[in-house]
Amino acid sequence: MNNEIKNKLLEIRNLKVVYETDLDTIYAVNGISFELDKGQTLGIVGETGAGKTTTALSILRLLPQDIGKITEGNIIFEGEDLTLVSESMMRKIRGEKISMIFQDPMTSLNPVLSIERQLLEALELHNTQNRDKNQLKARVDEMLELVGIPKNRKHEYPHQFSGGMKQRVVIAMALACNPLLIIADEPTTALDVTIQAQVLSMMKELKEKLGMSMILITHDLGIVAETCDKVAVMYAGEIIESGSIEDIFGREKHHPYTVGLFGSIPNLEIETPRLSPIDGLMPDPTNLPSGCKFHPRCPEAMEICSEELPPIIEYGSHTIVCHKFKKEGGVNEKN
Repeated sequence: MNNEIKNKLLEIRNLKVVYETDLDTIYAVNGISFELDKGQTLGIVGETGAGKTTTALSILRLLPQDIGKITEGNIIFEGEDLTLVSESMMRKIRGEKISMIFQDPMTSLNPVLSIERQLLEALELHNTQNRDKNQLKARVDEMLELVGIPKNRKHEYPHQFSGGMKQRVVIAMALACNPLLIIADEPTTALDVTIQAQVLSMMKELKEKLGMSMILITHDLGIVAETCDKVAVMYAGEIIESGSIEDIFGREKHHPYTVGLFGSIPNLEIETPRLSPIDGLMPDPTNLPSGCKFHPRCPEAMEICSEELPPIIEYGSHTIVCHKFKKEGGVNEKN
């Protein structure tokens, strides 16, 4: 038990997040829970609007001011609840202990500052080792070389870099202070397929080399299969299936939504592959359906699905939230 506590880096407990405007209340995250150990990579998967990015922003307390609110739950990082710490303490944690790689490198970099200046800014803000200016500049060179960018390009500006090179700079900024946790929010969405593979391979190699944990947010199960140790499938602000990479990719039992995600992956072994898209759209987050949130789109929906919240069914480390598996006699049911 003590070893489990020692290895646990992050624990999310019943997290709920809303966006409140003058017109509506958007229920973005609706009671999710998960854990992440030191050195692990968790993949959070789901369609656009599932609540993945809101989850990431909540961990760093970067929700939009005035409208974004954590209404319930705990975010325990290294034994401390981040929902309770002061804003000044969060500024120390961001970058130094938890870093985030955002979706679009085009908007993550300041167009009027050189690459060196932007990397130095992060290092100066978190200069816990009291390095002098020359040591900080040497660290900039080291980080650029680490992500495959020649250090003689550090005086150039973002517009002089390709999309893939910009993303490498953003990754260097995220890694500069040796954080314990990296949150990568669809880090390859803006890149072409060839560069995607290079960036993902580099991120995986750096994570293992530096001994960090990572939360990888994506809509692509193929990326998850290559990169992650654990998977959480999100839908309408809820985690509807979770487990180890073996649970998700090596077992036949899956939530109908996860089955739909698998159906959207091309099968290169079939001569004329046809994708099977999930019918319908993500529900309106201001007016979520009763019962199971997926039931209006579910091909296996039963009457009970629209009336009652589905139970949590556990198959060892594999968890599925679905009425179907209760009917089939799933094991270790939770309320």
